Amino acid sequence: MKPVVEDKMVVEPFSVGWDPKDGVMDNPDNHIERYLKNLTNMWIDKNAVEQYLKEYGNTLVYEVYEKEIPHRDGEIQFCSSITHPGKIGKEYFMTKGHFHARRDTAEIYYCLLGKGYMLMEKEDGEFYLEEMYPGRTVYVPGHYAHRSINVGENALISLAVYAGDAGHDYGSIETSGFKHAVIEKDGKPRIIENPRFGKMLE
Repeated sequence: MKPVVEDKMVVEPFSVGWDPKDGVMDNPDNHIERYLKNLTNMWIDKNAVEQYLKEYGNTLVYEVYEKEIPHRDGEIQFCSSITHPGKIGKEYFMTKGHFHARRDTAEIYYCLLGKGYMLMEKEDGEFYLEEMYPGRTVYVPGHYAHRSINVGENALISLAVYAGDAGHDYGSIETSGFKHAVIEKDGKPRIIENPRFGKMLE
């Protein structure tokens, strides 16, 4: 790939690998790390967040490895997404989640390792919860916000692929959150309505 500026960048054929045991990409252009202190408003139980920080410190919740590909129509973005194991109160570690800035664009997640769920929700509250495990692919249609949720004891690792100009809208999730959440109840994952939906910043 030639490091040319912005959307004038010329993309040449290339290949890249990553270790399926940890999801780390060879020679990534970007490594995005999301720590708990930057995600404190994401959880149902804010007191549990503070307690976790006191006991375990500023833990890495999830991370993403990606190559620099122009954000334009005709290109394809891809990344390795790694959600680490853990819980805040009864709520599992998860990604922040996002809509696509171009709402009509879809995405696929191919699970490489771990056990979890993909929570998908439209703005009107319609939702789906799809299981993730090695070898399983989840298709996220356009207009659905989506987040990965790790319910296992090891990292949940997926390959994500989406349209070059899809973009990310994190702001809507930061403000309103998801209407639903996945928690542990009686030793098993359960989906519930989010009591903080619509007021995540309060």
